Amino acid sequence: MAKTIRIGTRDSELALWQAHTVQKKLNDLGYTTEIVAVKSQGDILLDKPLYELGITGIFTKTLDIAMINGQVDIAVHSMKDVPTALPTGIVQAAVLERANVLDILVHKGNIDFLNEKATVATGSLRRQAQWLNKYPNHTVVDLRGNVNTRMQKLQDNDWSGAVFAAAGLERLSLTPALSKGEGAKSFQIKSPSFGGVGEALDWMIPAPAQGAMVVVAMGNDDFTVDAVSQLNDIETEICTYIERQFLRTLEGGCTAPIGALAKYNPHDDTIEFHGCLLSLDGQQKFEIIKAVDISEWKKLGFYAAKEVLDNGGSKLMAEIKKQLKPKV
Repeated sequence: MAKTIRIGTRDSELALWQAHTVQKKLNDLGYTTEIVAVKSQGDILLDKPLYELGITGIFTKTLDIAMINGQVDIAVHSMKDVPTALPTGIVQAAVLERANVLDILVHKGNIDFLNEKATVATGSLRRQAQWLNKYPNHTVVDLRGNVNTRMQKLQDNDWSGAVFAAAGLERLSLTPALSKGEGAKSFQIKSPSFGGVGEALDWMIPAPAQGAMVVVAMGNDDFTVDAVSQLNDIETEICTYIERQFLRTLEGGCTAPIGALAKYNPHDDTIEFHGCLLSLDGQQKFEIIKAVDISEWKKLGFYAAKEVLDNGGSKLMAEIKKQLKPKV
């Protein structure tokens, strides 16, 4: 008898949107499903920057435990939040077709602050470092919470702007649907707590796997793995594999300022890769751009990372780890 697939998810609005999306796709294939919402430590502990918590996979750990304990059958995540090494027994069952990969600057309507001293908010070290690299006269402050909470904080503070992932804003219908990786340079934000303007940051290299959703399951659950595998998008799977391999080889976990984006070019059957590693203050930047034939994709992220490490990135990574070491 076919079982009900229990879908584990965080209980934020965005996480629930992702879970319902997977639920609909499985229901359309004829499977019976149920959503089980679980609050993670990353959602509870909002008073510290993520890197200070010293936990890799803080948004995924609670669901991993729930799955291992048999409380849920699958978990749905924003793939950029998932550690590159999954817990023993848990497997990547599907990567859904990728959404917009870009970051978005949300501001209060006047963009002149870019050329002045200003304060911009983000909870991401990658965004912080790239922002300070481009705008060294700015100050970056930490911003945590779900999307609507962060919008409200932007409204309530005297910050000039804050940086969000385009995919998250689109999934919550806070921005118009932009074409993948591109879009209008300026558009209205439709948040109930903030009526500002969004700007697509096409110069900022996204987080590895940004814009992608991943579904994980227990490796020994053949029924569930078979069901979920039908949702897999092979192009997104390959590109996110390359980006996460780059991240894993740099040993960045989920905290170091590392950007990575792989794109398939159907015109000449190649994979184009753009990666970066920055110091926390944005003053040092290692960047790499490579293009290889599609047949060479499996080691692209590894070789790109090794090139960065061999050209000075190894020393920078050691410095970053020292700076981010939890204070005892």
